Amino acid sequence: MSQGIRLSRRRFLQVLAGTAGSLLVGIRFAEAADAPLPPALLGDNIHGLGPYVRIDEDGSVLIGARDPDTGTGVATSLPRIIADELDVDWNNVRVVALGLGVDSRNGKPVWSYGHQVGGTGTSIPAAWRDLRQAGAVARWLLLQAAARRLGLAASRLRSENGMVIAPDGRRFSYGSLAADASKIALPTTLPPLKNPADYRLIGHGVGDVDARAIVTGQTRYAIDHFYGDAVVAVLSHCPWPDGKLARIDTTDALAVDGVLKVVQLRPERGQPAGSTVIAPAVAVLAENTWAALQGQARLKLEWKPGASGDASSSALEQQALALLGGKSAPTTRVRNIGDVDAAGKKAARRLEATYFQPWLAHATAETTNCLVRLDKDRASLVVPTQAPQAASAVVQRLTGLAADKIDIRVPRVGGGYGRRLDHDYVAEAVMLAKAINKPVRLLWSREQDLRNDYYRSGSVHQLGAIIDRKRQLLAWNQRMASASALTGRGVPQDHLWTSELQADQFPAPLVPNYRSDWYALESATPRGPMRGMPHLSNAFAVESFIDEIAHQMREDPLKTRLRILGEARQLPLDNGRTLDVGRLANVLRLVADRIEWKNWLRTVNGLGIACWHVDGAYVAHAIEAAMQGDKLTIQRVVCAVDVGRVINPTGLQGQVAGATLDALSIAMNAAITIKGGQVQQHDLRDYPLASMAQLPNEVEVITVDDERDPAGASFLAMPTVAPALANAVFRASAVRVRRLPLMKELLRLL
Repeated sequence: MSQGIRLSRRRFLQVLAGTAGSLLVGIRFAEAADAPLPPALLGDNIHGLGPYVRIDEDGSVLIGARDPDTGTGVATSLPRIIADELDVDWNNVRVVALGLGVDSRNGKPVWSYGHQVGGTGTSIPAAWRDLRQAGAVARWLLLQAAARRLGLAASRLRSENGMVIAPDGRRFSYGSLAADASKIALPTTLPPLKNPADYRLIGHGVGDVDARAIVTGQTRYAIDHFYGDAVVAVLSHCPWPDGKLARIDTTDALAVDGVLKVVQLRPERGQPAGSTVIAPAVAVLAENTWAALQGQARLKLEWKPGASGDASSSALEQQALALLGGKSAPTTRVRNIGDVDAAGKKAARRLEATYFQPWLAHATAETTNCLVRLDKDRASLVVPTQAPQAASAVVQRLTGLAADKIDIRVPRVGGGYGRRLDHDYVAEAVMLAKAINKPVRLLWSREQDLRNDYYRSGSVHQLGAIIDRKRQLLAWNQRMASASALTGRGVPQDHLWTSELQADQFPAPLVPNYRSDWYALESATPRGPMRGMPHLSNAFAVESFIDEIAHQMREDPLKTRLRILGEARQLPLDNGRTLDVGRLANVLRLVADRIEWKNWLRTVNGLGIACWHVDGAYVAHAIEAAMQGDKLTIQRVVCAVDVGRVINPTGLQGQVAGATLDALSIAMNAAITIKGGQVQQHDLRDYPLASMAQLPNEVEVITVDDERDPAGASFLAMPTVAPALANAVFRASAVRVRRLPLMKELLRLL
């Protein structure tokens, strides 16, 4: 049986009866047909639903998590939204990751589950209303079933911890009501949602549903999966992205016991970056990993560079400086409010500074891999991806299969950071499976991961500020040069800047005269999405510069920021959101109070502070740093975040602390350099992550609970780390670091 009611123009709720007396309720997209679900959730071969709940006769509750979990905790927070509205005991809930939900309609995919993207800060905002409604409808059905059994009005009943309770104290478990509830028609109007005061799970902390499995080594990532008849594939990529293979000798490689085939791969012409092979490559396919690696070692390859054979990151930086220092027009004038030039006539102070950001790699814990089986009329993949729908599109193009013939499973992902939004490795695996007509398990080495990435471009930021006689920030002029991450991805030329900065980023709405220009750099080095961009690079420049403004005016940097912010008010932003100045000032004050900012001039150590806003969420960091000779010690780190309604405080605190440590590691150590057109870093010795000795013992996290709809937090805590650290270092050492990575530059300047 199946009934549906509309949620909106594109979504509706549906209720189904399982063959074993189960109740299933979920959200479907209006044009989608039935989609496959994990057998553990269905228990029987019936219709599939989107993010939903299943209640069995024994009272067990299973909830599907639709978005890939890359460490952001959505596999816990999304099901808790449903579970709270449903009024179930969280200890009785089991969460199962949903695979790709898709149907094919007139040759085009129709996504059954809607949003299926992880690690971009959109999971909870996209799910908040729909998932609550799914839980509320399931609870309504159970109350109706109990009311009919008792002969009472449902309004006289209440629910609690998986039970329906009558006025006289009689209790009925959800399991005993599930079969009856599945036969009740859905209401003609949506039932009311819970009063937030009645939340028992939302806003209350809990560890990740798979935390125990992770720390005990039981979690199976995509790289751990294997089909019994799959061959192992390893790759040797051309060191120049635009190069080609000049000579190949496979004799010794094919002589290795277990090596089956050597295959050449080339990027497909006309396909966007990130959807095809990243560079020309040669693959060795073998019966096992050892044989594949031995065969790879015995390949004789000669690569020929392309036009980028003499490119270097240092030359790009010089090109950026020439553009910013010359009279050429910007590639894009991103924002131009007021009149910056006229404002200069009222200047009491003028300040200028230039900041440098390096190229960055993703360096995910789980290296690139893909497991694929191609049958005559079906494809099955196990993939560490942040965007299974985009991965499916790659498979469709290469196989010609309809969308509903492609099954993609996404286990827990060992880090995404934006790298898993691209699917060059899926294209490679599918091409190889077609070439050998066997299932393929593609494995990249750490060296390949670092040398064949979609990097974040290095950038140069030239900032200028005009201060009037009343110490007000009268004008702001920002010029940035970088190689867009959107080049080669089908994005119009006049929108390439959107991966590099935001028109209304801090402090744009707060300055009466504001100009922002972007200058495009040309580079053959692959670029792509990166965690925290474009905020990560811009916040370092902006918040470091505001600190320099405070220093020039000989005043407290906190006071300078609060003056720029001004009184609490709502300011419209270009993206349709609003900047809540009061909320931004609040997180700033919270970290200042916690780190005892009142002592910023008297403490032996250095205190640094920074704030930022991202898509309706607000963050600030305060850092205390000590310098002993050339040794930097981070004594304390405090971070305050305001994301609106907090679903899982424990998860949010973990996410904020983790993002802070990640940002510290990047700020202190990380840099990709290019010489002769090639990336110079080969492993984690060349691209070091921060050691435990470099990091603080604790990251103190302050979360502001709010009744507003929740905003995303996957990378919220990253932008303000580097400027807060650099500002603290300046107080401790009198050395102003304007170039990252910080440790290398600090040692050069001391």
